[in-house]
Amino acid sequence: MLRFDIITIFPHILDSYFAEAQIKRAKAKKLIEIFVHDLRDYAKDKHRTTDDVPYGGGVGMLMKVEPVEKCVEEILKKSPYKRNEIRIILLAAKGKIFNQKKSLELSKKYKQIIFVCGRYEGVDERVINHIADEEISMGKYILSGGELGAATILDSVTRLIPGVLGNEESLKEESYNTNETEYPQYTRPEVYKGWKVPSVLLCGDPKKIEKWRRKQMDK
Repeated sequence: MLRFDIITIFPHILDSYFAEAQIKRAKAKKLIEIFVHDLRDYAKDKHRTTDDVPYGGGVGMLMKVEPVEKCVEEILKKSPYKRNEIRIILLAAKGKIFNQKKSLELSKKYKQIIFVCGRYEGVDERVINHIADEEISMGKYILSGGELGAATILDSVTRLIPGVLGNEESLKEESYNTNETEYPQYTRPEVYKGWKVPSVLLCGDPKKIEKWRRKQMDK
């Protein structure tokens, strides 16, 4: 079973996504488990403050290092896994861009993945230097926080776990697993509003179909 821990100041923001489709099925089959941790529970003041102004000035607020460290420490303390079986990921705009290779690595190498979801202008650099194992970005654009990135990685990694997908053979031909783009695919009806399925797909000759598909992937 692969365990995911999500550290966030919005602990219910992903509830609906995790309650549907393959994530729901993977949890029901006990192939994965998901724990969400409210970062505010680890703040020491009565206002449960998790952010503050940056030293040296600047626009916006930064996530404080102390609540993050205390939350991660608690998760590690209760974890049944060894530290080298756990990966702590900070979702950050300046991290390495997530891809299928990273997804495969995470699915095969680790038993527990901890996501630290930043907000506002980012997090105290000490989280990066002393707590997180790596920073991951979802692309060259800005999101309001790391929660959507955590959900994206969790989804991508989960579908690689044996038993999650109904037809695991489909993984072998998917884009990015083969370093090639997928060929165009069609289903019934054969003609819709004058838009026709390519005749080669109806010919019944596997060799011709394979040749056509390979040509489409090379475009």
